[in-house]
Amino acid sequence: MNICADCLAVIPARKGSKGIRNKNMRLLAGKPLIEYSINAALQSPYVSEVTVSTDSLEIAEFSRGAGASAPFIRPAELATDKARSIDVLRHAITFYEQELGRHFKYILLLQPTSPLRSASDINTAFEIFLNQKADSLQSVSEAPAHPYLLRKMREGRLVSFQEGQEAHLRRQEMEQLYALNGAIYILTRDLLINGNKMVGDCNAGYIMPRDRSVDIDEEFDLKLAEFILGQNG
Repeated sequence: MNICADCLAVIPARKGSKGIRNKNMRLLAGKPLIEYSINAALQSPYVSEVTVSTDSLEIAEFSRGAGASAPFIRPAELATDKARSIDVLRHAITFYEQELGRHFKYILLLQPTSPLRSASDINTAFEIFLNQKADSLQSVSEAPAHPYLLRKMREGRLVSFQEGQEAHLRRQEMEQLYALNGAIYILTRDLLINGNKMVGDCNAGYIMPRDRSVDIDEEFDLKLAEFILGQNG
């Protein structure tokens, strides 16, 4: 299958991390975390180029060895824990256009903290995105808890999270809700650069199973991902 969708896949991987030190290079089943996202992107026929946006020479060198591009070192102001994904993407696209003379119609954002997302997930998400003629797409999974079941604690007493909600709903009566899992974001170059947005008015969704939606934020998440990988061989 040879489909090139004129798409730049951007994998943001700064060296700093509050939850897990040097998280993007932590080993998961013997491979650095970032390698999973690089491999998934390289295997997708919808991706024209895979680039890693990082402030780390170590991560840049490893990424090149794994088959990705790392043509720049991310500026320090875009490498803090307060840096926004949209600014990181705009920097990457602007660099490719102004410094390399390369232009892409679509951008695929792949967070390296979603190592269980597969090339098949990327392909299916892209098919939905293109078929719906969307200007953006976000991946989701079934929400682990319905807002009806959530409570707030006030002076030692539990109160409903949603004011005025109907009491005593059965699970079968609750509408299925979905939570963003952070694994896949697709958007048009026009939405990013001209609209200065990552989520457009025509925003499609791709539903992923929860066992491929693990987001690595703390040590427990690494253990969970290790377990799932072991179960899946």
